[in-house]
Amino acid sequence: MSHKTVTILSKKPCVQCTATYRTLDKTDIAYSVEDGSTDANRELALSLGYMQAPIVLVHDVDGTLSDHWTGFRPDKIDELKADPSIERLPAQALLAA
Repeated sequence: MSHKTVTILSKKPCVQCTATYRTLDKTDIAYSVEDGSTDANRELALSLGYMQAPIVLVHDVDGTLSDHWTGFRPDKIDELKADPSIERLPAQALLAA
């Protein structure tokens, strides 16, 4: 079964990025991190109207961007936790954390 995926465009140092990682790490939500300073990611951020990190991107199963936001947003992370279609970490990964 395919799931929605979560990608974070980040930079270092970034306090809001770290807060986002830490909050997501307390859940079973799988996510990937990409360098927000690459030309392609910077162009994407600007096209979405964002100028600060982190930028959180949620893609549907077909790759369509279904949601996005910038900054540390616990309310949006709570929405991800409640969404059964979000990709989750395997149970053994949670035990190792």
